[in-house]
Amino acid sequence: MDRFSWSNGLLDINETLVIQQRGVRLYDGDDKAKLDVGIALLSTHRLIWRDGKNHECCISMPLSQIVFFEEQAAGIGKSAKIVIHLHPTSPTKEQGPYQLSKFSYIKLSFKEHGQIEFFRRLNEEMTQKRWESPPPSQSIPTGTQTGRTRAVGIVGIERKIEERRKETDKHISEAFEDLSKLMVKAKEMVELSKSIANKIKDKQGDITEDETIRFKSYLLSMGIANPVTRETHGSGTHYHMQLAKQLGDMLQAPLEERGGMMALTEVYCLVNRARGMELLSPEDLLNACKMFESLKLPLRLRVFDSGVMVVQLQSHSEEEMIASALDNVSEKGSLTAEEFAKLLGLSVLLSKERLLLAEKMGHLCRDDSVEGLRFYPNLF
Repeated sequence: MDRFSWSNGLLDINETLVIQQRGVRLYDGDDKAKLDVGIALLSTHRLIWRDGKNHECCISMPLSQIVFFEEQAAGIGKSAKIVIHLHPTSPTKEQGPYQLSKFSYIKLSFKEHGQIEFFRRLNEEMTQKRWESPPPSQSIPTGTQTGRTRAVGIVGIERKIEERRKETDKHISEAFEDLSKLMVKAKEMVELSKSIANKIKDKQGDITEDETIRFKSYLLSMGIANPVTRETHGSGTHYHMQLAKQLGDMLQAPLEERGGMMALTEVYCLVNRARGMELLSPEDLLNACKMFESLKLPLRLRVFDSGVMVVQLQSHSEEEMIASALDNVSEKGSLTAEEFAKLLGLSVLLSKERLLLAEKMGHLCRDDSVEGLRFYPNLF
């Protein structure tokens, strides 16, 4: 142990870190050193040991001090070790934790394993003897860089982590700048679509009906031109009233395409997709839908007995739903909700609610078995 001297843990400019291993205890010969378990670092020039708790406690020894080394297998209650035999202490050695030792060898005890790889890398360094190679010629640095030593070791690793974090923060900032630019462009595109839509109204005779329908579907997918927001219409009842009116205009065509009824969850997804960045909360959407009837809009919010909420056209009658369910079940003999959904092109949830409604009115009956729920015409 008297071959070790105190160190700051930093590597010299021509020195490279080879491997490091935690959970290593030092032995002065066969005796445990008065040091705690720490980190063993092997560089191209030195063997370094750093205290696991107090990082300021660091000692090092040149690899040129090593004569030879060998492995010592683990035993019962004993960790595997590497035994390193050393040259006599140099008279020019700097001060260290031990001034004089009766042993000519030290041991590295590996509490957390890793001794095999450490031994292999140590063997490579002792064979190559890179510490004897002359440092590469470098131009003399100028300015504030003169005399500065490059920190590698633990400090160097921490510095690299900090540089990567700053670089990541920079990339994130640039990404959000691009997103802001995209939002500005999206608003410009919506304004353009609104302008084109107005021109179509003025020149309806020059454009065929199919082209008009197709183009309007493109405009719908681009979003709502002026979405109702709390910033533009305040909060509370007035905001929900204006939102309900906008929903009434927007949902008319999608509801007609879907047979006059949509689940509230489907409405939520469709509306927020069209609103772009001005997203609605589920609570605001529900409060707006509750005002359809009081504002005399052509839409209604309906709650089934199971608790499922749907938005439907006012013209969409309950009798039509029951008749449709009864006709399809009678034609097929029996149907499950999944089969009924495929026939009508609806979601399974809404199809099941229609079948349950027809059952409630006494037109259908059910068979609930391990194969699932199946509905039959009620012949009783």
